[in-house]
Parts: sequence; C-alpha cells; structure tokens
Amino acid sequence: MKGFGTGRTLKRLDEMLTDAINGTFEESRYDETELSRLESRWKQYLTTSKMSMEKTGKERENMKALVSDISHQTKTPLSNILLYAQLLEEKAEDEEEKFLAGQIVSQTEKLEFLIQSLVKMSRLETEVLEVKPEQNRIKPLVVQALEAVLPKAEKKKIRVSGDIPEQTEAVYDLKWTLEALENVLDNAVKYSPEGSCITVEVRAYEFYVCICVTDEGMGIPEEEKAQIFTRFYRSSRVQQEDGIGIGLYLAREILQKENGFIKVTAGEKKGSCFGLYLPAKTEAE
Repeated sequence: MKGFGTGRTLKRLDEMLTDAINGTFEESRYDETELSRLESRWKQYLTTSKMSMEKTGKERENMKALVSDISHQTKTPLSNILLYAQLLEEKAEDEEEKFLAGQIVSQTEKLEFLIQSLVKMSRLETEVLEVKPEQNRIKPLVVQALEAVLPKAEKKKIRVSGDIPEQTEAVYDLKWTLEALENVLDNAVKYSPEGSCITVEVRAYEFYVCICVTDEGMGIPEEEKAQIFTRFYRSSRVQQEDGIGIGLYLAREILQKENGFIKVTAGEKKGSCFGLYLPAKTEAE
C-alpha cells in the first residue's frame, strides 16, 4: 500500500512538471486538500515559477517599448544637431570657429553611433527583431560588407583583397550578418597600420562556411581573446582609438542566433584572423 502511495505521488509530480514545461500548468487543477505534503510544496514552487515567468515576460515587453521609444525620440534631435553643426562648419569665418563646429559634428556622430549600437544590442537581446537565417550565396554578403568599409580603408591606404567563390552558400540573415561582418571589417581597418593589407577569404567545410578576415594589426594577446567578445570590453592598448566595445559583442550574438559562431586566431605572419562561421545547410537538410 505504501508503494502505491509513493507511485501515485511520483505520477502527480510528473504531471505537474509536464504541465509546467508545456506552459499549461494551472494552480486550480490541483486541489491542495487532495495533495500530499510533498505534492503541495511542489505545487507552490511551480506556481511561484509561473508567476516569475509572467513577470519576466511583462518586463521584456516593457523593455521592447522602451527601446522603441528611445530609438524614435532621439533620431530627430540628433539629426537636427548634426545638420545645424554642419551648417555652422560651412559658414565658419575663421579656423577656430571651423574647428569648434567640426568638434560638434564629430561628437554628435559619435553619440548617434553609440545610441544606434545600444538600440541594436537591446533589440537583439529582447528579441524585438528576430534573426531569420535562410540559404543564401556568400558572395553578395561579402561584397556589400567590403563596399561599406572601403572608403575608410582607402583613407589609411590599406589594401583590401578577397577570394570569394561565386557559388558557395550558407544559412544566414543578410541584414544582421552584414552588420556582424561590417563590425569585424571595421575593426580590422581601425586597428591596422597605414599601408597594410586586409585579406578576406571564404572557406567551405562540411558543416560550416567560414568567412576569414585577416589583418596585419597589433594582434590580440591570448588572455584577451575571450574578453574581446564581451559587452563594452576595450583593451588598454586601444583606449585612444574611437570605439565603445560593442561591435564584436554584436557580431557574436548575431552569429549565435544563426547557429554559428566567431573565433579569433593569430595571423600567419602578424595581426589577427577573425573567423565567422555560418551553418552550411539548414537543419532540415
């Protein structure tokens, strides 16, 4: 008889847990007068967990609304400040006025970049925007990313070369993966010396397609290789350079949402090699 009671209790506990996992747990379905002490405590725990999940869901919805609000409310004022600062720069009568107006333009652009980066980060983390990977050719992705960073590379006389197979495909979201690849390329240009070279290669493996970005910069110490992908991390060696430490964090988050990953290794001669790994095929295949 004792064994029967234990079996019944385990069965009820299993039913409660199954309902909780399926999201169908309802406190009213389990009458406390009919439950053993262990079952009653299990019920209290699951009820509390359900309330906690509901609270987390509401907080996420509030965060989504807040992020949307910030993005909307700051867009127009920043655009206006930038426009007026550019007009002041054009109409400056002496070098000092031109310098001050230029500083306003520069600082406004940095603020705009910071806000947009934080908004992108928040949208990814709160799933306001979903990453929707599809089977696509790799070449259009790489070409668009290179076109975005070439003006900055040309200013530093950096040569950018690439080996991009025409037909190689991978599973990725074009918009978000372009953001990730541009962030990596932008860093390569930013931290590479003038007159150096950046190489982009596409390597196809059985399960992944890797976009390799190799630069001739200062390289990354072994102890920093895990840290550079964390939010707001900046090495003490690059504190004087522009940046806020979000680019590589965003790249990692985007690739993870596509079931891919990013890693960094030392370049063959010097500098660093960033590998962006994308699934070669969809899971269904």
